[in-house]
Amino acid sequence: MNMSKLSTWIGVALIVVGVVFYAISESKSMTALIPTWMGLILLVCGVVGQVKEGARKHVMHVGMLVGLLGFLGSAGRIPKALSSDDGLGLAGTSQLITAILCVVYLVFGIRSFRAARKAREAAAAGGE
Repeated sequence: MNMSKLSTWIGVALIVVGVVFYAISESKSMTALIPTWMGLILLVCGVVGQVKEGARKHVMHVGMLVGLLGFLGSAGRIPKALSSDDGLGLAGTSQLITAILCVVYLVFGIRSFRAARKAREAAAAGGE
């Protein structure tokens, strides 16, 4: 999986989640836009990774950090949302979708990093 393209797609999905849940929430809380900001960072990482070959490794590490923080931040709030009298609600649903998108990104990112490391090791072993 091309991580630059995945960063772009997950970034767009997070932007949509943030904008949609902000638009349909009655409170218009700015915290509903947190997925949008994370998505913008991933989108930028994805575009830079596709355009600048030399920067790809660095921006993909930044993307993975954003994915990790996004997962921890959103997944950590889901139990509280589930325990409320209202059930999951809009905020909890947004956090659940954000957590799922972030964990998918992390899983594919870890697989990509491992594959890249194995390729480097194989190239180094073949060069000896």
